[in-house]
Amino acid sequence: MTLPLALTMGEPAGIGGELTLRAWLEMRAHGPVFVALDDPARLAALAKTLGLDVPVEIVASAADAASVFARALPVLPVSLAVPARAGHPDPANAVATITSIDRAVGLALENKVGGIVTNPIQKSNLYDAGFAYPGHTEYLAAKAGDVPVAMLLACPQLRVVPVTIHLALRAAIATLSTEAIVATAILVAKGLKSDFGIARPRLALAGLNPHAGEAGSMGAEDAAIVAPAVEQLRAYGIDAVGPLPPDTMFSPRARAGYDVAICMYHDQALIPLKTLDVDGGVNVTMGLPFVRTSPDHGTALDIAGKGVAHPGSLVAALRLANDLAIKRATGAPNR
Repeated sequence: MTLPLALTMGEPAGIGGELTLRAWLEMRAHGPVFVALDDPARLAALAKTLGLDVPVEIVASAADAASVFARALPVLPVSLAVPARAGHPDPANAVATITSIDRAVGLALENKVGGIVTNPIQKSNLYDAGFAYPGHTEYLAAKAGDVPVAMLLACPQLRVVPVTIHLALRAAIATLSTEAIVATAILVAKGLKSDFGIARPRLALAGLNPHAGEAGSMGAEDAAIVAPAVEQLRAYGIDAVGPLPPDTMFSPRARAGYDVAICMYHDQALIPLKTLDVDGGVNVTMGLPFVRTSPDHGTALDIAGKGVAHPGSLVAALRLANDLAIKRATGAPNR
């Protein structure tokens, strides 16, 4: 992979800056190369405060990152309106956070970076600046032309996709439909082929209710909504099974039988993944015209600036973004 990755600022009062610095320390020798879209003065000051030996160097373009990366963290400048205070988001900096994302998307669409990796944002701090989306995933879909997307979470032991994402549980159940399940599963199957190199993806669909409805005694949704989705997917030639009882489908033996679990709501997907690998989980947006990953955690305002943030998930997100970009470029399946 010759193109660098673009790493966004995220919430400047959160742990994103520290993670960026620590990721460079871990990856400077062997890569993959990334360029931070961030405030260079903020990063330099943060490195000094935390006692991290991270030289920061401004670059004129993403292409310059490769020649800089071994000796310094390359930064495409995005200036903050006011200095960041760890743990205390300032609405004045919301525009910089959004600008960082927008510039990264622009670089990806212009094929100047291999993909983008996004540091966590504090959505409540962005709304006054015009951010009107439930999360990164929905915003990136809009920036890419309102394309259909799915949120895939991955760690070495498991991949999961929630059909409904940032909704209250009551609303998620009310909006769940056979059509939504099928559309999500088709998009994911296509992405597993193009990005993960899996020639024939195996999809396991979780039941909505305990025991997948227990023949209707614990709810009719599994028979009425989920099972027809499985049949439609099979008719389309997709290897799909379900609905499976959610309390047993994430065991080690069960996980060996599928490539991705299609889950019906947010926590059904994220609880097993974060239990297995809270530090190494990665969020991947399927369906975008460019590669996008992010750490599978939030801004962690409570520990920001204390020097204790773990960079594992960001490092995993950078490495996976690079792998996906290579797979997407070469189109070589694993099996």
